Amino acid sequence: MSAKMQPWLWLVFSVKLAALWSSSALLQTPKSLTLLTNRSAKVFCEAKSLPKTTLIHWLRQRRGPAKERRFEFLASWNPSKGTSVYGEGVKKEDMIMSSDISRYILELKSVKLEDSGTYFCMMIGSPNLIFGIGTELNVVEAFPTTAPTTKKTILKKKQCPSPNPKAQKGLTCGLITLSLLVASMLVLLVSLSVAIHFHCQRRKARIRFMKQFHK
Repeated sequence: MSAKMQPWLWLVFSVKLAALWSSSALLQTPKSLTLLTNRSAKVFCEAKSLPKTTLIHWLRQRRGPAKERRFEFLASWNPSKGTSVYGEGVKKEDMIMSSDISRYILELKSVKLEDSGTYFCMMIGSPNLIFGIGTELNVVEAFPTTAPTTKKTILKKKQCPSPNPKAQKGLTCGLITLSLLVASMLVLLVSLSVAIHFHCQRRKARIRFMKQFHK
C-alpha cells in the first residue's frame, strides 16, 4: 500500500534535520556507486540497536551549490506492515523498498542522470534523528576511457654490422694474392731492366771492339 507523505512528517523533518547526522546505530552501504543510465542501484541500511519494526525513511541530497543542496523526502517503509509512503513526484515503480531480518533495502530502477546525489537512510529516534553515513550515487552515460599512453620514440643508434669471419677470410686471401701479384710484377720489372742494361753494355763493348779491329 502506498500513500503521499503527510504534512506533519515534513514538519518533523524540518525541525530535526540539523540534529544528529550519523550514528553507529545505522550501518549504510555502499559508500558510493557509479552506474550507467537505465541500470538498477541498491542501497542497504542495517539497524543494529533499533527495533526491526522501526520505520525507515529515505532521503536524497542533490548536488549543486550549498544553498541548493536541500534534502528531498523520497519514501518511507514500514517493515511490520509492509506499507510504503512516497514523496511528492516520486513514482513507486522507480523505487522499491523492502527489508529482511537485519537490513532495509532501497532499490532504484532504471536510474537517470538526474538521480545522481547522496542517498541517506534515516530513523526517528528519541529525541534525535538517526542518519546513515550516506551513499553517493553517480549516474553516467558512459564510463570514462583511459587515454592511450604516448610512447616515446627512442632513436636507436645504428650499429656497424659485425664483420663476417668468412668475409674477413676472403678479404685476407685477396690481399695476399694481390701482394704476390705486385711482387711478381716488381721482380719482372727489375729483371727486365737488368736485361736491358746488360744488352746495352754488350752492344757498347761490341762497338768498341769493332772500332779497334778496323784500325
